[in-house]
Amino acid sequence: MTDTAHDPEAERWHYRPAGPVALNPIFAWPPQPMAVLQWYRGAWLQVTSLTLTFVLALAAWLWVLPPLEQMTTFRPGWMATVWLMNLVPQAAIAGALHWWLYIRKGQGMRTKFDRRDLTRDNGSFTFRNQVWDNIWWTLGSAITVATAYQWIVFWVMANGWVATVTWAGAPVWFVVWMFFIPMWSGLHFYWVHRLEHHPRLYKRVHAVHHRNVSTGPWSGISNHWFENSLYFTTYFIHLIVASHPLHLLFHAFFQQVSPVLSHSGFEKIIAKDTEAARAGDFFHQLHHRYFECNYGTSEIPFDRWFGTYHDGSAAATERTRAFKKQMYTR
Repeated sequence: MTDTAHDPEAERWHYRPAGPVALNPIFAWPPQPMAVLQWYRGAWLQVTSLTLTFVLALAAWLWVLPPLEQMTTFRPGWMATVWLMNLVPQAAIAGALHWWLYIRKGQGMRTKFDRRDLTRDNGSFTFRNQVWDNIWWTLGSAITVATAYQWIVFWVMANGWVATVTWAGAPVWFVVWMFFIPMWSGLHFYWVHRLEHHPRLYKRVHAVHHRNVSTGPWSGISNHWFENSLYFTTYFIHLIVASHPLHLLFHAFFQQVSPVLSHSGFEKIIAKDTEAARAGDFFHQLHHRYFECNYGTSEIPFDRWFGTYHDGSAAATERTRAFKKQMYTR
């Protein structure tokens, strides 16, 4: 646990990373090329949500996804394949991580942010159980909406109604767009998420997700139907920007599976005293505790630019509480 002697904010957590919450240094001024290199090395050269979801996308493209030629019309075969391609990895990864962290308790409380366990016998949750609630909203709501949107994009691509690219025809753009997809995701997420925190929309829609104050692997995309209908519109960028089916697959797994890790409640996955993977995102964990801060991601510093950045300090907590009070009383 972090030393709490000189930092009252640390007392509110079981564990938290040392120092202020980091933001992508690519936007820092003056430029910090070594910090940028270190940031992307940590993101792409370790087991992270980025590398995991890219491997999933590559495997799905090579061995699961039907050829685009089969998607020119809506047919049950390829549509069911896309649905299972979303459902099975989501359930397998969230289920395995939940088992390791919360059932077997394979690493105890090491790197767990919140002291509290997941909630049981609480009427705030569907079925009075946080995990069953999260499973229902993830598989019943999120995966359904995400799959429907992917059906549309693949169908449009297959009919040649939007520009597509191939590795052979545009190798540089193929790679560049792959690297920019997480940034687009962060940009889209900030504005959609900020909208969902309007008091009226929050109460009717986004509160379903925010019942998860102490989050777990199944909490990641446990959202109301209307929220998912907004959240997954991020995929429609592929109807505007020339893409390959692999780009959409990476985008889909990043949007759907990476929240499993970022909401796991633990910063790292540890097996036999070895750090096996980076998992929880303290930047977003602060959002789940204090609500009106860190609406976006650490990839693009919208929260810093628009005054809603919580860096993990006690001073930031006081600012956030004042901002929240202003929001709900004006």
